[in-house]
Amino acid sequence: MVAVKKFSGASKQGKKEFITEVKIISSLRHRNLVQLIGWCHEKEELLLVYEFMPNGSLDAHIFGKKTYLAWAVRCKISLGVASALLYLHEEWEQCIVHRDIKASNIMLDSSFNAKLGDFGLARLMDHEVGPQTTGLAGTFGYMAPEYISTGRASKESDVYNFGIVLVEIVTGKKSVSLRHGKIEPESSLVEKVWDLYGRGELISAVDQQMGKDYDVEQAECLMIVGLWCAHPDSNSRPSIKQAIQVLNFEAPLPNLPLKMPVATYHAAAETSSSSSSNGVATATFSSAQLGR
Repeated sequence: MVAVKKFSGASKQGKKEFITEVKIISSLRHRNLVQLIGWCHEKEELLLVYEFMPNGSLDAHIFGKKTYLAWAVRCKISLGVASALLYLHEEWEQCIVHRDIKASNIMLDSSFNAKLGDFGLARLMDHEVGPQTTGLAGTFGYMAPEYISTGRASKESDVYNFGIVLVEIVTGKKSVSLRHGKIEPESSLVEKVWDLYGRGELISAVDQQMGKDYDVEQAECLMIVGLWCAHPDSNSRPSIKQAIQVLNFEAPLPNLPLKMPVATYHAAAETSSSSSSNGVATATFSSAQLGR
């Protein structure tokens, strides 16, 4: 049995995502990536054939409440996604920025091993190259503040996505609440969990479905690493390798501020203003301006 993904041949965006997926994922081989088996491009038919994932996507399990994910499974999924991201960022011949890491793009095989999929928005970069302007794409609630403002994708913005997913896995809650397609105010999961962290009540954020059937030390570790990865300041986030070391208890937990920092950074923009001697103006953005 296989899974078939169909793109709209009449859509420019559909064709672009089809070409991107074929170009990138056909060359990748990793146990935590969905394997592309084949593709078809005939007239307006654009099809990708993937290995079948019998347990569907992660979001159906942690949000849909159709099945119960045991604690050990949640930990395995978390480390599996981290392993996939390490491969994309540091272990393949080029750096791949996924740009859309979220629960619905994490597939689960028959043994509930995590497989990262959907590379339609991914971008190739040389390992030594910094953030690149790609145009805004992705899913609100997962996108890093600096990416929303500048459209510049980076390994750091992928790590931010990963941090959001970690917090979702432990809490069983979505990153934001939507109402009529819009993000509800004061609904940020990361802000709520960071507040609990600051008050010394972090463990109360664990999914109530778990009861007491989880490891407290592991739960705290997963959530603290999740907050670290989702730090509003991209320079304060870990690399995925550093995050994995902490998740494996090979490095100490980071010391995060008790209050969630405000995202403030400078974005360069071209300008003809005579007030700038080098032709570049800098604008400061805060998390409040970005709808956080």
